[in-house]
Amino acid sequence: MAKKSLVQVEGAGRLRATLKQAGDDLTQLKDIHNQVARTVAQAARTPTRTGRLAQTVRAGSSKTAAIVKAGSTIKGKTPYGSVIHWGWKARHITAQPWLTQAARATEPTWTEKYLSEVQKIIDQIEGA
Repeated sequence: MAKKSLVQVEGAGRLRATLKQAGDDLTQLKDIHNQVARTVAQAARTPTRTGRLAQTVRAGSSKTAAIVKAGSTIKGKTPYGSVIHWGWKARHITAQPWLTQAARATEPTWTEKYLSEVQKIIDQIEGA
């Protein structure tokens, strides 16, 4: 039978409280996610035939992600947004990854925004 080890951490309660606070502070990232999504959406150059797809580009955010969407299935207006972006080999539709290209092109801008915001959160955590 193996011996059991006992480890005692001094300040464990404070450590738990600090980690909990850090987790709570990450909810503040929703605002920065929204800023990042808007940055990418504004930079996106939609492939156009009719211009309808360009009108559906929108930024959104959650606690954990920046989200840029295009296309809409409402009344069948622009259900082809993802097909235009990612392509459809079986239908001989070549991908035009314009949202991905916009994200890459603006990456230095939004990376700096993330780094700045995360640093603010770290600075607010007790003991930092």
